[in-house]
Amino acid sequence: MEGFEFSYQLKVRYSEVDGQKVVYNSHYLTYLDIAVSEYFAERLTENEAARFDYMLVKSTLNYHQSARYNDWLTIRCRMEKIGTKSMTVSFVITKDREVEPILTAEIVYVYVDPVTIVSATVPDFVRASFQPVQQ
Repeated sequence: MEGFEFSYQLKVRYSEVDGQKVVYNSHYLTYLDIAVSEYFAERLTENEAARFDYMLVKSTLNYHQSARYNDWLTIRCRMEKIGTKSMTVSFVITKDREVEPILTAEIVYVYVDPVTIVSATVPDFVRASFQPVQQ
């Protein structure tokens, strides 16, 4: 999908669906969390990752259709913006080999100092590792 620099695939498990075998809505946040963790891990060195911590402060999810038991999902993400203390990441979830989204989302994370767990300025190594769509 154009403009999304990272993707992660996973298969919907039985424990993630309701009685109709449709993914229960809260599991989509877990899917996004898994993908963004992998996205950050891919872009940061081991040393940088040890100095990088973040917390979700705002999430906006738009549901377009349902994922079902045994579907393979592709979760795409990209860095939209890096502010002084925050980072905005956009997501699209599709079924494998499809282009119509199941879900679109935008999540704002705040960078936190890994020792004090207090919000702090996004480090330069993070800015260097990601090319936001807009600054």
